[in-house]
Amino acid sequence: MLKRVYIETTIPSFYYETRREPEMVARRKWTREWWNKHAGKYELVTSEPVCEELRTGDYPNKKFALLLMKNIVRIAVESEIEDIVKAYIRHRVMPADPVGDALHLALASYHKCDFLLTWNCNHLANANKFFHIR
Repeated sequence: MLKRVYIETTIPSFYYETRREPEMVARRKWTREWWNKHAGKYELVTSEPVCEELRTGDYPNKKFALLLMKNIVRIAVESEIEDIVKAYIRHRVMPADPVGDALHLALASYHKCDFLLTWNCNHLANANKFFHIR
């Protein structure tokens, strides 16, 4: 059985990143390398909130980012996910934006994803900030 990977918004957007700063070029390179060489080894899933962020975001090549996600399975936003999001925010695991990072983490957790693939190093991929439960 393949490991399940939740693809968060930053992955397709970085696949088509156009900024020239070395850090951005490197992330684009690594994103494309992972997608082209390793994505087929996993069950890739995403959600409608990711696609909505891609549709409404203000960045170049969003049309291509959406096309990259076209055949990725969408996991459902079940009613229980709202409670999980509220718990993450209440316990300060995630920032108080119920349609942002907490939602992505809740979706990946609820649907038993083995990995959440992201370039969001402020909240989702930041071990120093992640578990600040009071």
